[in-house]
Amino acid sequence: MAQLTDDCFAFGGPLLAIEDVERLINERVTAVAEAETLALKDAHGRVLAADVVAPIDLPPFDNSAVDGYAARHADLEAMGETALRVVDRLTAGRAAAHAIAAGEAVRIFTGAPMPQGADTVFMQEDVRVDGAAVIVPPGLKRGANMRDAGEDVKRGAVALAAGRRLQPQDLSMGAALGLRELPVRRRVRVAIFSTGDEIVEPGMPLPAASLYDANRELLRGLLSRLHAEINDLGILRDDPDKLPARLAGAAQGHDLVLTSGGVSTGEADYVKYAIGAAGSLVFWRVAIKPGRPVAMGVLKGTAFVGLPGNPVAVFVTFARVVRPLLLRLAGANPEPLIALPVKSGFAYRKKKGRREYVRVSLTRLADGGYEAHKHPQDGAGVISSLTATDGLAELADDVTEIEEGETIGFLPYSVLAG
Repeated sequence: MAQLTDDCFAFGGPLLAIEDVERLINERVTAVAEAETLALKDAHGRVLAADVVAPIDLPPFDNSAVDGYAARHADLEAMGETALRVVDRLTAGRAAAHAIAAGEAVRIFTGAPMPQGADTVFMQEDVRVDGAAVIVPPGLKRGANMRDAGEDVKRGAVALAAGRRLQPQDLSMGAALGLRELPVRRRVRVAIFSTGDEIVEPGMPLPAASLYDANRELLRGLLSRLHAEINDLGILRDDPDKLPARLAGAAQGHDLVLTSGGVSTGEADYVKYAIGAAGSLVFWRVAIKPGRPVAMGVLKGTAFVGLPGNPVAVFVTFARVVRPLLLRLAGANPEPLIALPVKSGFAYRKKKGRREYVRVSLTRLADGGYEAHKHPQDGAGVISSLTATDGLAELADDVTEIEEGETIGFLPYSVLAG
């Protein structure tokens, strides 16, 4: 299990910028050490634990990139057509029995090994067939329309680097190299629970002044997309005498304890105080909206993050705080969130010194670009503002005003949640 020291997140300021959160995580949080070997079919989304070194060249032999005719470039006329005698026919999976001789050509299909001596391939649509001969045009460069052995990956080269979060294309690379298994880090173990006397499990009777717990389903979904191993501890009530022991217990056997609710400044917001009693609370406010009250700390060597209680704030702070922490614990390389440029279809004012995320929908413009339109309701508890939009407009810390038509950054939910 990854072990954190009590000062691993230590920061002197009362309000932490997003960049400082990510920098501290990358500098001071260590990945889980344990690894396992998985079949390719089971490795999607997992983090590669060691470099994958190519055991063969890829492709393993020179081959044709097109359907056509393989020839020796030295036989070709520089200024006019060349007639070559067709002596063989090669399909993918069949190698030539003999080397190609002067004045000869071989009918060849995509993926078939190049005959020895051949170094150029003419596409079939560029030639004429005349009985047993093929007439090829001038001007084709040596090596055209063929793929060299090892041009994709050389034998002995690193084909996939450790720390890569494996995607379908990575598994394709492993399969092309003849591998059946890959070494991956074990999954990060995360304990989650919600807090609050007002929270009720979905499906249960809903008393007056109570709310169904939407946050744990949100967190389970987000954690699953990052392939974490989730232990759902349910709902913890607002009991300041019991919370420290419950938090300390949750830390056992886990790499991260993740909660929602109870981290603001209200008299019944006990979680951040319980962290101070059970471990070390090192900061609890981040320069972000929605979601400023984010508690971060350490419980007996286990990372702790306490998110706000409103679902939209949970989503935003998970994307910007928990996601990089979880990737770091998993041993993954940093994956910066890169905002795409779009035009703003709204005007907006904000405070300087904090990053703001506005829920927006996109429309296609006549010039092929996109325009972002702000959702009419921007409360941090309005879940429909997430389900009815396409992503978040990211407004930089030093920006105070956005004008309609200005270029802004857009982060799609598919990126934020993956």
